[in-house]
Amino acid sequence: MQIQATRALSAAVHMSLRFSLLLLNLEEYYFEQHTANHIQHKGSQNERKIRGSLKICSKSVIFEPDAISQPIIKIPLRDCIKIGKHGENGANRHFAKAISRGISLIFSQVYFIKEHNIVAPYKIERGTMEYVFELDVSGKVEDVVETLLQLHRASCLDKLGDQTAMITAILQSRLARTSFDKNRFQSVSEKLHMECKAEMVTPLVTNPGHACITDTTLYFQPLNGYPKPMVQITLHDVRRIYKRRHGLMPLGLEVFCTEDDLCSDVYLKFYERQDRDDLYFYIATYLGLVLTLHYMCSCEEHHVAERTAEGYTLQWQRGLLSNYQYLLHLNTLADRSCNDLSQYPVFPWIVSDYSSSELDLSNPGTFRDLSKPVGALNKERLERLLTRYQEMPEPKFMYGSHYSSPGYVLFYLVRIAPEYMLCLQNGRFDNADRMFNSIAETWKNCLDGATDFKELIPEFYGDDVSFLVNSLKLDLGKRQGGQMVDDVELPPWARSPEDFLQKSRDALESDYVSEHLHEWIDLVFGYKQKGRDAVGAHNVFHPLTYEGGVDLNSIEDPDEKVAMLTQILEFGQTPKQLFVTPHPRRITPKFKRLFQPSSYNASTADSPVSPGEESFEDLTEESRTLAWSNITRLQLHEQHKIHKEAVTGIAVSRSGSSVFTTSQGLSVKPLLAATALPFLAVYTNSTDRSVLVGDMALGHLACYLCVCWSSVRVRKSFLYVCFVIIKLDSTLKMFSKESKMLQRSISFSNMALSSCLLLPGDATVVSSSWDNNVYFYSIAFGRRQDTLMGHDDAVSKICWHDNRLYSASWDSTVKVWSGVPAEMPGSRRHQFDLLAELEHDVSVDTISLSAASTLLVSGTKEGTVTIWDLTAATILHQIPCHSGTVCDTAFSPDSRHVLSAGEDGCLNVVDVQTGTLISSLTSDEPQRCTFSSYSWCFLWDGNSVLSGSQSGELLVWDLLGGKIRERIQGHTGAVTCMWMNEQCSRVITGGEDRQIMFWKLQC
Repeated sequence: MQIQATRALSAAVHMSLRFSLLLLNLEEYYFEQHTANHIQHKGSQNERKIRGSLKICSKSVIFEPDAISQPIIKIPLRDCIKIGKHGENGANRHFAKAISRGISLIFSQVYFIKEHNIVAPYKIERGTMEYVFELDVSGKVEDVVETLLQLHRASCLDKLGDQTAMITAILQSRLARTSFDKNRFQSVSEKLHMECKAEMVTPLVTNPGHACITDTTLYFQPLNGYPKPMVQITLHDVRRIYKRRHGLMPLGLEVFCTEDDLCSDVYLKFYERQDRDDLYFYIATYLGLVLTLHYMCSCEEHHVAERTAEGYTLQWQRGLLSNYQYLLHLNTLADRSCNDLSQYPVFPWIVSDYSSSELDLSNPGTFRDLSKPVGALNKERLERLLTRYQEMPEPKFMYGSHYSSPGYVLFYLVRIAPEYMLCLQNGRFDNADRMFNSIAETWKNCLDGATDFKELIPEFYGDDVSFLVNSLKLDLGKRQGGQMVDDVELPPWARSPEDFLQKSRDALESDYVSEHLHEWIDLVFGYKQKGRDAVGAHNVFHPLTYEGGVDLNSIEDPDEKVAMLTQILEFGQTPKQLFVTPHPRRITPKFKRLFQPSSYNASTADSPVSPGEESFEDLTEESRTLAWSNITRLQLHEQHKIHKEAVTGIAVSRSGSSVFTTSQGLSVKPLLAATALPFLAVYTNSTDRSVLVGDMALGHLACYLCVCWSSVRVRKSFLYVCFVIIKLDSTLKMFSKESKMLQRSISFSNMALSSCLLLPGDATVVSSSWDNNVYFYSIAFGRRQDTLMGHDDAVSKICWHDNRLYSASWDSTVKVWSGVPAEMPGSRRHQFDLLAELEHDVSVDTISLSAASTLLVSGTKEGTVTIWDLTAATILHQIPCHSGTVCDTAFSPDSRHVLSAGEDGCLNVVDVQTGTLISSLTSDEPQRCTFSSYSWCFLWDGNSVLSGSQSGELLVWDLLGGKIRERIQGHTGAVTCMWMNEQCSRVITGGEDRQIMFWKLQC
């Protein structure tokens, strides 16, 4: 991802036309221009005409000569003494006929800018003067004079609020008298959806005009035709759109036609929030429709997705985004834009050592403490600030200046964007000793200065060194020591500007920063940004810098409102808060990545593997990574139908020769005819009581009956509905992979078997049942050897680790048992000891263990995912992240994340450390979780997910990219369970179509 912001800021410097909106004052508008001559020394022998264009602005008149050797002339309207047609009064009356196209300006002050096209501080000439400008079109003189007189009256009003109100009224009148020129449409077939007034935002200036959107294109037509008559963006090219706040008001919209660039294609500010929202809706609707059509047609994906901080967090945690890229994304999501200097992207100071000859990135002392804001890094200064804070009346704040503001941004960028600095500071550069002269001096002042708490900008970690080098040969002044301000002085450890940026990038991507960057994110984008946590972190700034700190619309006094807006724009703004809980830390890989960028002087002593050696574990991990990277190449190898109902569980012997499966075992249908059937149950909707016929408790079949209820074509007012429950196949089956034959079929119960697993040693199969029991089956002796009657309702899922059984049940508990089952039939049954009982509010439908079995995650009927610490049997986090039943859960291989799937069609990723929901993807088809024992199932490696769909397909999800990579056709009904071998090269799936399918990875 390359930074384009510097290039955007310096664009005006390299334009063929010298005039730019930066020559205007802040909050000034450019209305119109007229071709004209500036007549000098009229009536004398030295009379001359200078050809150029006269530009009428809301607070000034600007004349741009065609000859670049001549300076641009700027006359502030507030300094004008008289404005009129030349010769209509006084001694020059006899020239009236000769110069009928002349406009006379008598004033007391004038600015001369960019003489010989050199960017330098403005030259000012004071004293009473008269300039005459002759328009090419004589008929325009009266209109121009009338406009200038009106703007002059506005500029001379005593109160700033009254000035702003009058200029705004003039602007709105001009906008109302004009409309978008529909002849500018790219095609006669385009259909207009919406047109409204808006302003195009660029750094320090806004340009009014008309925004228009058709069924194919977004247009912006500037009122003044500058810098070109039309800006247009084809909707098909749009990749990202963001609603923005401008001046702390929700009126902005930024459109990107690139995936990663920080600089957008257009930034619009609207006068009405509804206009902004409507235009956003039209673009978003178009993009959604295009994406759908591309998907339906199986075309190349038009990748436009809603970007969330949580989704980027997951990518960053797992190493798909660098620290640099992640910070750029967070800035973009937090309303930071290179088009708005009051909200320019903010980056942290990383290195604190600017005096050593070598930069040691293996030494923690090299780095700044990222858990503290800049203002709290110096203990002595912080104590003085806290004393003042405690004595301050409400509203209190610790720091009198912000860490990011237009002045600070241009402090760093003055060498590449000098015209912006001149615009911000009324035509002057800063004092030479206060300029950005030295990296070390700037850092020292941020540590010790009474009012300097600034952070850095992205350019310090980019690849464009131009902001460090005075390549434009600007005259930036002379310091007290006599030396001229030129290139930025670099620290001793940097051999060149390129070397400085490279080492700064290495520092940003170092292990130390990766382990601590979340602490800085908490301060700037997260939960320590506001409230008590901000106070505790010494991170409190002026209230006007925060979103929601002031409601400008509620301020009635126009002077106060203008002053407030000016302060907001110039003082700097705190980013939009993205996180309200502690930010998860980055996952530091156990082994160094093969292509990880090297760091200067970084130590390799922490590597567990000697150079040139690879551990077996490392090789195994590499083979898994390779397998998952090719998971889309799964191919069906063979399939067998061994059950008479849906498959609910799969377990495979270590050798892979034997496959054990369980089945739902029940078929529920409406009673259509009186026939002799094994069991009959009647459900009444007038009472909570179940009516039992035969030996089945209907309470265990509640979820089946609810499904069948919808298939019975009867009125809900009917008191009774009858169902037929046919016992078909509630069995555990053993299938031989080698002989491809069914070897055993074991029946434990009349109720459904919900899951199965093999104990270590492959001697015992364990199966859970809806009859409240867990059954242990001896493979060697072919008999049931133990029954654990452990719950008061159906057992939905079981797990086993280190002689401990974990069982989840619809009785709202998860139980942890200790014990070893009997080794042979007829021996004394083992007594299972209950070690822990994890209570839930509702029925538990799924559980999973972490790799070390110290954590357990459970999912409930009401959509809650709970992470348990098994060492203390306590809840770590409880996250209500689904709107319906949680169908399946699993830890990532490194146990840093939990993935859950629900009947709401969502795949959610939760950070284990903080309990933060950091990603959520939605399936394009509804998921059925009524039969919770075999609902939406998945396998995952932490990055990619292989899931079974309701339609029978295997879906390969790019979890980090937020999309489905591949659809593999499989079962004819829902995929109900999945198994994968340790090498991730073979997969077995079970389905509602009663089949088990064997899949191989074709690498």
